[in-house]
Amino acid sequence: MNKIKVGVIVNTHGIKGEIRIISNFDYKDRVFKINNILYTDENEELKINSYRKHKNYDMITFNNINDIKDVLKYKGKYVYFDKDKLELNDNEYLDDDLIGLDVYFNNNLIGKLDDIEINGNRKLFVINNKLIPYNDNFIDNIDITNNKIVLKNIEGLI
Repeated sequence: MNKIKVGVIVNTHGIKGEIRIISNFDYKDRVFKINNILYTDENEELKINSYRKHKNYDMITFNNINDIKDVLKYKGKYVYFDKDKLELNDNEYLDDDLIGLDVYFNNNLIGKLDDIEINGNRKLFVINNKLIPYNDNFIDNIDITNNKIVLKNIEGLI
């Protein structure tokens, strides 16, 4: 199994075993579904019993956990999902899959994608300490098979 981090449990909510997760995972609508399995750092399987949004949190209860005492041990722990069960379309990518790809601008290799930063609701590519917005206005093509990202030829971008 290939696990991907989808969030962190930041607290409990109420006394009936509901937890608060902070997640900026792009495809959490496909992950936080009833009957899906999340995993802890210790590979413990937690089957989702209910899900709802509350403010900036993803609120989840797990099967057979109905008391605050049973979920306190998860506070501060990361939760993971099985990457093989995540169904992505052809033009959808996980951030981790993009890091390390070669980046081209005007048909010239300018470096590798070092990181992806999140600034509010915006994602930024970090390439040689330069920040490029990660959106269709600046990205011409992402080709995982050929290990490359092509930026649009916008004057002054690089």
